[in-house]
Amino acid sequence: MDVLTGITLAAPAGVNAYIPLLALAAAQRVGWVQLREPFDMLGTWWAILLITLFLIIEIFADKIPAVDHVNDVIQTFVRPAAGGFLALSTTGDGAVAPWLALAAGVIIAGGVHALKATSRPLINVATGGTGAPVASTVEDAGAVGISALAIAAPLIGFITVAIAIIASVWGLSKLRRRKAEEPVTVD
Repeated sequence: MDVLTGITLAAPAGVNAYIPLLALAAAQRVGWVQLREPFDMLGTWWAILLITLFLIIEIFADKIPAVDHVNDVIQTFVRPAAGGFLALSTTGDGAVAPWLALAAGVIIAGGVHALKATSRPLINVATGGTGAPVASTVEDAGAVGISALAIAAPLIGFITVAIAIIASVWGLSKLRRRKAEEPVTVD
């Protein structure tokens, strides 16, 4: 495992903490990756079952308007922590200082979470709540894809994440500018 894998896994943790955790746990379980102690416990059956339980709860909670907002508030602490854990767990070769890997993972997952948490209310308001399940499904599919790339092809995954973050920031800022330019009507 290298630094790019951990950094890339931190990004989907900002959307859904449990998808990249489950991907790394499954990869550890089947022997595709070898995590050092104590991170190797991630591949145990009890850890996989616990992550799966939390993933199921997250998937359903994130599809319901208003509940998704409450979930995002709760996940404000979970997602960055998961990103830090993922980045730290994959840097066992000493190529980067552990505190730096942890900080990078927290910052990346926290930044992606901030993008998600600020864009979702806009989507809910603009679509009357009907966009929440669609947006959540797209986010989950993206998190699965990026997690798979992070493990199988870290460089491609890293480039994909960088492009997606840049596009998301640009799109969100464009949407906010357009909303700010709308005239205010008084009845």
